[in-house]
Amino acid sequence: MSLPIDRPFAPMLAKLSREVPERDDCLFEPKWDGFRCIVFRDGDDLDLQSRNSKPLLRYFPELRDPLLRVLPERCVVDGEIVIVSDRGLDFDALQLRQHPAESRVRKLSAEIPATFVAFDLLAEGEDSLLTTPFRQRRQRLEAILAVSEPSIVLTPATLSAELARDWFARFEGAGFDGVVAKPLDDVYTPGQRTLLKVKHERTCDCAIGGFRVHKDGNGVGSLLVGLHDNDGRLHHVGVAAGINAATRSELLLILEPYRANALDGHPWSEWAQAVAHARADGTRLPGGPSRWNATKDLSWEPVRVELVVEVAYEELLNGRFRHNARFRRVRTDRDPVTCRFDQLEAVAPAELRHLFSEKLS
Repeated sequence: MSLPIDRPFAPMLAKLSREVPERDDCLFEPKWDGFRCIVFRDGDDLDLQSRNSKPLLRYFPELRDPLLRVLPERCVVDGEIVIVSDRGLDFDALQLRQHPAESRVRKLSAEIPATFVAFDLLAEGEDSLLTTPFRQRRQRLEAILAVSEPSIVLTPATLSAELARDWFARFEGAGFDGVVAKPLDDVYTPGQRTLLKVKHERTCDCAIGGFRVHKDGNGVGSLLVGLHDNDGRLHHVGVAAGINAATRSELLLILEPYRANALDGHPWSEWAQAVAHARADGTRLPGGPSRWNATKDLSWEPVRVELVVEVAYEELLNGRFRHNARFRRVRTDRDPVTCRFDQLEAVAPAELRHLFSEKLS
């Protein structure tokens, strides 16, 4: 494959903002909750590369023919692979698609097919467009995707910050992460956080069920947290991380008294015991060595469920935090039994077809 842009390629990234900027020099797009994907096409040769330069085409073979029908003979396109359900974007279904067995991949490609959402054109023909302003790259991409193909779509976009704020509030229930602001005159900067992403953030109080030691061996690296259901069962919903160095040491002192006899009656005692046995015989279980990084130790230390922590989170997906929550403070004024799912704000689902009916304005 011979193209103006070489592989592996680091896509342009975005830095976090909590508010949609009031700017007239930006194009606003929905922030899709999927797998970032760079498409490389050279004739009949097609390669789909993940954000981390991993090959994706083998997991999404149903995208091959539509991409070859729509895209120019030689091009590089930046976008996102998503799976769309009746209730919105389905990230869990997308993760299921990464299966090692080809027969399973083929079956899932028919049952839960993926869609490629294009949002930038990086090369066409002999031309690299990395130094071309985004305004012109977008125009060229719009011309390419004027051809209709159900599984290959151009991301909606608007010049209106007001409409972007409306999208931010209205389409969260459809699984969108937020919105992205892209300066129209900017060039494409691979691997750099040049764009702005505006993401949802909420806070909630969680019961502390355990912790992991920081990778440097000093203090608490993350807290294992849970929420109670209506029957009083404590469900593990994820971890709270983002703890600064000074607080890591303080937290360890706070948690120390609660480590004694922690597994006596602990709601996750079977999990802790299973992890201990798994580590001894090499079995893979939650809490064992990471499948992505064999050197990363995910073992955890239980504590008696008597403390509460306030965390910031973006989204709860199928009973777990979609991304790691962020530590805010220990709440000594709260009882762990009051940390329940019903404190969380419920977001009504929105239909994707409404978003695609919006016009570029």
